[in-house]
Amino acid sequence: MKSPASSLSNRNKFLILGCGFSGSFFAKTIRQLGCTALTSSRSEKKDPYSFVFNSDSDVVPHKKIFNGVTHILSCIPPDKNGNDPVLKCLKNRLKSLSLEWVGYLSTTGVYGHTKGDWVSEIDEPNPLQKRSYKRLNCEKEWIDSGLPVQIFRLPGIYGPGRSTFEAIKNKKIRVIFKKNQVFSRIHVADITNAIIYLLQNKNALKFYQIINIADDKPCSQIEVIQYCYDLLGLTMPKPILFEDAKEELSPIAQSFWMENRKVSNKLLCETLGYKLIYKNYKKGLKNCYQNI
Repeated sequence: MKSPASSLSNRNKFLILGCGFSGSFFAKTIRQLGCTALTSSRSEKKDPYSFVFNSDSDVVPHKKIFNGVTHILSCIPPDKNGNDPVLKCLKNRLKSLSLEWVGYLSTTGVYGHTKGDWVSEIDEPNPLQKRSYKRLNCEKEWIDSGLPVQIFRLPGIYGPGRSTFEAIKNKKIRVIFKKNQVFSRIHVADITNAIIYLLQNKNALKFYQIINIADDKPCSQIEVIQYCYDLLGLTMPKPILFEDAKEELSPIAQSFWMENRKVSNKLLCETLGYKLIYKNYKKGLKNCYQNI
């Protein structure tokens, strides 16, 4: 197996398109490995590592931004028509580069509702929500692009600064109970480190185009909320039944409760050998708690 230093180094230049929570974490970590990482923003920033890309107003990066780029990570969601904004504006530019790898962050929402059963990469996507249909459409666009793309399907993402603790602190927490309802989740550090692991060991591992990144323990939302209240030394409010709460929920919040599935990480962790940093919500939330 190649040593990490020989497969990712200062000769690598990453463009990270859509630098939100996951993209920012990835950029920061990949720079620590000596790689160059430039991040997109919808408007001008004073950051020398930032460039402007705004597909809504057809503002595309200056061609010099693409000089020497070896890797692309796209975290940009579908546009209102369900098309991929990056491919719509930049496909020909990307195809003209000597890219080693392109990553696309998608969602496990494409699997739809499985009544709490496990889903893996061999299961046929069956999206229930309009936004998940759009994601699946973008996955297909990337696969058909001819670029060396790898798609990562992600469940609920959390990490320091974006977890149940913030909802409790901002008094935006809703403790809702729905029988047999489970959710899968992933700590932001494991998204980044799983991708880096795959890139560092690219020559030794079989290539899979679609990979789930999820932790080992899908569970109910109440379990997670209770654990956060316990860590904080506070009493959790009495749960409300979903049937009683649903009228007050936004359409998007309601839609999350309409799907019930457990996301398998066996391809990533057993077949490909990635070791999760935060195997379950308890380990991940302890990390968030230490960073409050």
